[in-house]
Amino acid sequence: MAFSLTTNMQAFEHLGISPQILKVIEEQRFEMPTEVQEKAIPYALKGIDVIASSATGSGKTLAFGAGIIAKAEQGRGIQALILTPTRELAEQNAMNLKLFSKYKRISIITVYGGVAMGPQFNGLKSASIVVGTPGRILDHIGRNSINLRNVKTLVLDEADRMFDMGFIRDVERIISQCPKERQTMLFSATISPEVVHIAKNYMKNPVRVSVDTYVDPAKLKQVYYPVPDNMKFSLLVHLLKNERSGLAMIFCNTQKTTDFVANNLRKQGLEALAIHGAFTQARRTSTMEKFHLHRFDVLVCTDVASRGLDIKGVTHVYNYDIPKESNQYIHRIGRTARAGKEGKAINLLSERDHDNFSRVLRDNDVKVEKKELPHIERVMIKWREEERGGRFGPRRFGQRSEGSRRFGSGSGQRSGGGYGQRRTSGSGPRHSGSGPRKFGQGKGHSRANPAFEKSQDAYY
Repeated sequence: MAFSLTTNMQAFEHLGISPQILKVIEEQRFEMPTEVQEKAIPYALKGIDVIASSATGSGKTLAFGAGIIAKAEQGRGIQALILTPTRELAEQNAMNLKLFSKYKRISIITVYGGVAMGPQFNGLKSASIVVGTPGRILDHIGRNSINLRNVKTLVLDEADRMFDMGFIRDVERIISQCPKERQTMLFSATISPEVVHIAKNYMKNPVRVSVDTYVDPAKLKQVYYPVPDNMKFSLLVHLLKNERSGLAMIFCNTQKTTDFVANNLRKQGLEALAIHGAFTQARRTSTMEKFHLHRFDVLVCTDVASRGLDIKGVTHVYNYDIPKESNQYIHRIGRTARAGKEGKAINLLSERDHDNFSRVLRDNDVKVEKKELPHIERVMIKWREEERGGRFGPRRFGQRSEGSRRFGSGSGQRSGGGYGQRRTSGSGPRHSGSGPRKFGQGKGHSRANPAFEKSQDAYY
């Protein structure tokens, strides 16, 4: 075992990493450099501009951090700026940089919105490294509370996502405040036209570093279940209770659906947490701390909130909604089947998902196996007014979140057969004015019944 550790440390030493960082690497028992670290660190240490295709969880923080930490000196102003699309990624990068700089006295601060600016004002006065989101960095530029004249290294992390979120003009304004003589490193899962634009206009002879996908396709199984709209949540519960073996991530397209799914999973006895952009920073941080500590087994999230979160041990990814952008599908399923471990991506395909799913299959080289709908028990959903903060009724809480029609209407569902075929299915009851009822049981409460209006119970 000692021989293996010595060999591994030699692999890191060969990259030119400083002794202070090597000591941390040894303490953390890192086995071998990742591909992006092997390819990018030598250029980063030499001050060469780098464009790296790299996903979350591939070790990119050390790839750009090794050079930044080695060159940074306390008391010389802000020497490195790392821009990220989300607050969570900013926190994650800062945490890793603080870990790697354990044996070097440098100040690292995170700067993002949703929190008070006072502590940031004070921290920026002595910071050597700043990790932040574009919006809040611009706020500080406008207030003259951040000085970027001494920046030697600029990093754009998850650049494609930043530009997808509409930050490209903000990023360009921030770049204009940095010295022209600097090192720029750009890390992106995909090389979009906006990434190319930044590279051409703001980077000097950048070296392109391509990294193989971190997901092992041979170990990732992808399946889809055609399911009637009004049985989608019931299918999700069935699969979570029968398939789950580790951590699960459930992706939804909207904040309302995310809350809907997480709240009702908890009512089914499943330990689920939600995270999306409407959460306060304190709640987002608390949620991720609980999930990292494995106090909960299921994370229900939107794409924006999940991007940049490096969550280890995810065995199952569920697409409760199929994403509108086909590349988001690849980002989602990339959460599992990592580092040689097996994973499974499960798509719940109701009628409203077919167009998006067709786009995914058309734009990506993926093999998704069709699964027949298993025998499942219809699940009761409870929508409570105090949880939603609004009027009773499903339309207020994410209209059509459990179907392509409003509650009380009846229409044929697409299910069975091969993908793309359409037929009318009689599976499951159709709700009518007589109120919701469990499959095989008699009539339930009338919608005019005050007790029903208060609890809003329904089977799906």
